[in-house]
Amino acid sequence: MRIAIASDHAAVDLKAELREYLIQQGHEVADLGPETADRVDYPDYGYKLASVVADGTAEFGVALCGSGIGISIAVNRNPKLRCALVSEPLSASLAREHNNANAIALGARLTGVDMAKACLDAFLSTEFGGGRHAGRVDKLSNPAIGN
Repeated sequence: MRIAIASDHAAVDLKAELREYLIQQGHEVADLGPETADRVDYPDYGYKLASVVADGTAEFGVALCGSGIGISIAVNRNPKLRCALVSEPLSASLAREHNNANAIALGARLTGVDMAKACLDAFLSTEFGGGRHAGRVDKLSNPAIGN
């Protein structure tokens, strides 16, 4: 899979760990930065990640910041993105199965490396369930549907 990963300064170390883990799993990984722990603004990196997933350059995105909250909000500003903030594997799996999430967000200050890897594994190994969920997911990008 082609996966883009981005963070803010608070999650640079977790990003490096997850990037290497994904590469070891055989994925093609685009690290969108930052490269150092110098202070940056998470929206800049969230928007960059959303852009490459929206245009198909990457199939999935991994967004990281201190809590995961800010960068997930930034990613979700793009109407083609469905970024789920998760903290354990079940929510990561359900985000794919029920919501067809195409990005996952994690908080580096809240989620350890091993749990983050377990979340990634669950997210990337789960398929969208379709069926009754498909119409709801369509509404996420087009609120006028059904109104």
